[in-house]
Amino acid sequence: MIERSLIILKPDAVQRSLIGEIIARFERKGLKVTGLKLAVATEEQVFAHYNKDDAWFLKKGEGVVKDRESAGLPIEKEAIEYGRDIIGGIAKYITAGPVVMMVVEGHKATAVVTKLVGETEPAEAEVGTIRGDYTIDSYSLSAIDDRAVRNLVHCSEDAEEGKRETAIWFNEDELMKYSIIQEKIMYDVNLDGIME
Repeated sequence: MIERSLIILKPDAVQRSLIGEIIARFERKGLKVTGLKLAVATEEQVFAHYNKDDAWFLKKGEGVVKDRESAGLPIEKEAIEYGRDIIGGIAKYITAGPVVMMVVEGHKATAVVTKLVGETEPAEAEVGTIRGDYTIDSYSLSAIDDRAVRNLVHCSEDAEEGKRETAIWFNEDELMKYSIIQEKIMYDVNLDGIME
């Protein structure tokens, strides 16, 4: 039941000096960091990472149109084009400066990470989550400003996505295989080895 999840601390997390605080939340929960690096992402990596289809572009674009109408802004293109612009905006945002890419492992890692990170839209994220505690941006504000939402962190939605995304950012030899003591207390069925 051990899974891998890819996490990217986006440029706003790096620029706001939240790297240590965010990583600590994953470690305190019991997840093991097996890959970690700081780099400037390329556009090619970002577009491969956000591998979206026309249905996704249309759905997101319809949301942008709705936000623009609510703000009294003109609708200058089809909804699907606004949706495609989202990925272009994300690429511009993620390649603007260094990001921290990391892989964590643990029981149901993707679900655990998603819960810790919070809703994708910061304005909807629960207090106690990373996005809920550290940012106040929203989709509607970012749509009006014609920019990517600044939500600090990307995380894989499920185990399959975690595998696909990890391969974009890490070579297999960059991922460490090791044990940590807390795995004994969390996963050892008999708890032998605690007492001397």
